[in-house]
Amino acid sequence: MLKVNGQQPTAHPLQVVRPTSVLCCLFKVKPRQTCHRNPERLSNIPKIHERARQAFSSGKTKSISFRKEQIAQVGYLVRDNEEPIINSLKLDLGRPAHETISSDLQGVYTDVSEAYHNVENWVQPYSSEFQMPFAAMCPRLKAEPKGTTLILSPFNYPLVLSLSPLYLDNDLYHVVNGGIHETTKVLELQWDHIFYVGSGRVGRVVAEAAAKHLTPCTLEPASGKNPVVVDSHADLKLVAKRVLWGKFTNAGQVCLAPDYLIIERGLQDALIAEIEDAYRAFYPEGPAVSDSFGRIVSEAHTARIEGLLNATEGRVALGGDVDVPRKYVAPTILRDVGEDDALMKDGVEIFGPVLPIVPVDDINESIRIINARSCPLAVYVFSPDEAFQNQVFNNTQSGAAVANDTVINASIPGLPIGGVGASGYGYYTGKHGFDQFTHLRVFSDNPAWTDGAGFGTRYPPYKQVMLPPPTLPPRPAAGNVSSKSAEIPRTA
Repeated sequence: MLKVNGQQPTAHPLQVVRPTSVLCCLFKVKPRQTCHRNPERLSNIPKIHERARQAFSSGKTKSISFRKEQIAQVGYLVRDNEEPIINSLKLDLGRPAHETISSDLQGVYTDVSEAYHNVENWVQPYSSEFQMPFAAMCPRLKAEPKGTTLILSPFNYPLVLSLSPLYLDNDLYHVVNGGIHETTKVLELQWDHIFYVGSGRVGRVVAEAAAKHLTPCTLEPASGKNPVVVDSHADLKLVAKRVLWGKFTNAGQVCLAPDYLIIERGLQDALIAEIEDAYRAFYPEGPAVSDSFGRIVSEAHTARIEGLLNATEGRVALGGDVDVPRKYVAPTILRDVGEDDALMKDGVEIFGPVLPIVPVDDINESIRIINARSCPLAVYVFSPDEAFQNQVFNNTQSGAAVANDTVINASIPGLPIGGVGASGYGYYTGKHGFDQFTHLRVFSDNPAWTDGAGFGTRYPPYKQVMLPPPTLPPRPAAGNVSSKSAEIPRTA
């Protein structure tokens, strides 16, 4: 098993608390029924927090060479422990080694490499937009670490969401084994930024705790329902293969996974036939014995998904088997699911290998169904027609708009992951993640001589000064509806 700071992890999902450029605490979250209050552990959390603050105040994280060394250490921490990491996630999630390598491991390596080779440029001061009256002040901006930052990452991708990237100095990085009580305690403390990926319910708790200290947050609560819209001209074989991959990877426990699929009524049977072919190709001996299909994280979550299957009025087209003690939910396709079905309720993310198919009459009905729910993390459209794609994308909101694939956008370098509305705010991965954990500090230096060049007019006693007229865009033409917005509103 992988040892981190002398701690021996057990086979339970990780919940992580970590810093911008400074601190990290790891919380080993055990199933709810085994989480017990540990007074000694709870009393140590404020001490860890204070130690991290003192470490940040020392200024050691501002050294670029130090930061690059720590970033590199993250990469080699993972590289040197690949086998125990893979084995641990196999025990936790039944996850195939291929999925751990392609998601968690490669995700860390990609972010480590990008940060290592670019952090020196990212922190360089840069000038603001040139304005002649202020040029003498040399206005500029510089990215500086916010401070001690709390990062809570979920069980489904514990490695990439806790180590991309992380600093490993013993004064800056700490490990605490715990669960709900420890997370509650750590949220009572003041942090300079909080990063959270997980459920919408906990996301609201995190946001409320942060608000008490006016702490900025990056939140990606898994509360949106990611739709797939299939055009009548789409390649259904491709749709089946790519949707099943995106939905059944990590047994459906992926925040970007498709949550439901919308297709014209007359094409539902043809799509299901292609899905059956892809299903057999993916799991030739059946998913229950396949090394390419994982398990649900806990019995409680397995029972939750079973409850959704019992409540739906959709018909099972494939799968449907559930074994709670073994934490197994078969890859399941449901057909003829109505928009008011239990599986389609707003805020109820399935977060498991169950895909409802919702038949509709046309694209307008598809758009209406999507917009009747909270903004998703992604909208997926399968169509060779760019006009069809744009009609869906331009009339909906989401964190990502992806054509002819699912989930893959999370792997594209340079593209951040982030939501909108109920699916969260802020971004992570690469430079976008760096920006979340830094503060743009403003600098200027105004020499004395500028008072004689116009800036002296700000001092009392004030005199009539002829200032140059401000530059405005052209005035809207008379009669233009938009020109009415320029009227001063009357008070009641």
